[in-house]
Amino acid sequence: MSDPHAVTAPQPTTVNVDLGERSYPIFIAPGLIDGDTLAPFIPTDRAIVVSNTTVAPLYAERLMRALECAGKQVELLALPDGEQYKNLETLEQIYDFLMEKQVDRKTTLIALGGGVIGDLAGFAAASFQRGVPFIQVPTTLLAQVDSSVGGKTGINHPRGKNMIGAFYQPRCVLADTATLDTLPDRELSAGLAEVIKYGLLWDEDFLDWIESNIQALRARDAGTLTEAIRQSCLIKAEIVRQDEREGGIRALLNLGHTFGHAIEAGMGYGRWLHGEAVGAGMCMAADLSHRLEMLDDTACRRIETLVAAAGLPTRAPADLSAERLRELMDSDKKVENGRLRLVLLGRLGQARLIDRVPEDAIMATIQALRSTQ
Repeated sequence: MSDPHAVTAPQPTTVNVDLGERSYPIFIAPGLIDGDTLAPFIPTDRAIVVSNTTVAPLYAERLMRALECAGKQVELLALPDGEQYKNLETLEQIYDFLMEKQVDRKTTLIALGGGVIGDLAGFAAASFQRGVPFIQVPTTLLAQVDSSVGGKTGINHPRGKNMIGAFYQPRCVLADTATLDTLPDRELSAGLAEVIKYGLLWDEDFLDWIESNIQALRARDAGTLTEAIRQSCLIKAEIVRQDEREGGIRALLNLGHTFGHAIEAGMGYGRWLHGEAVGAGMCMAADLSHRLEMLDDTACRRIETLVAAAGLPTRAPADLSAERLRELMDSDKKVENGRLRLVLLGRLGQARLIDRVPEDAIMATIQALRSTQ
């Protein structure tokens, strides 16, 4: 029986991901973790919260209390925190826990944390007993605007990021914006990389808005952050609606990511945050677009200025050689028939997937956009 004293969630902003029978809502508002929004999306009375040792002490008890008030039986698994743990060994820890608790295929897995937890728990949900219900409760800006939406799940391999995984859509996404209050400044900036990405690849008006509001975003103005999350989710939901499994335009969401993933792998997962590597990667993609005469110099400088204003690096690290970075780019998922395909910019607000990019242009960009420090 539901607890009559349970907290009623605030009225959230809602974005719908339209995928037919797999459609689901994204709820955006402060205080959602303490409310009753989530319970109707849990089909039985049992759920497992998968979190990490950083987020669980902050939010797990509150989320579990709210679900218990709604009549759910909830248990917690807290994993180590960090990109370096997004691997097979940690995935096996989830499987071991589910086996130990005798979880059946109707038990819901709830990912409470950032992108690493969402990807790990999502892949576990997709694969355990060939699929169990799954819910995303992202607690970082990057996860709220990007990784929790669209159904990509997976783990890293030492030779490439996100090379092992599955497409598996959640039943809903609960983006409690109040969780951003505890987010370190570095993590907030990392999330802004993905927000900027949406403006660059899809909507120049949104890019203009980001430029006008970048200081408010970094200052954590609640209304501004909510609008950035809403706009980002609207863009991603539309792209995913058109191309759920990345057979076409969804690949555009990887703007800056081929360079960025190579930086992450080359430096060792966890040394650079994903959003930091994407920030530098977007500047590199812009520089390469300019070298190929697709993007003018003014637009190129504008991108670098905005990335820097978000508190992100605009150059690849000096201690990763140009040759090693280029080698790692060939492990990217967008390599097709042995050819590296890159997401570049035709203009601001319009990205294009390009293959047969001249090798000398790629190397010139890598060499020009490596840090001197």
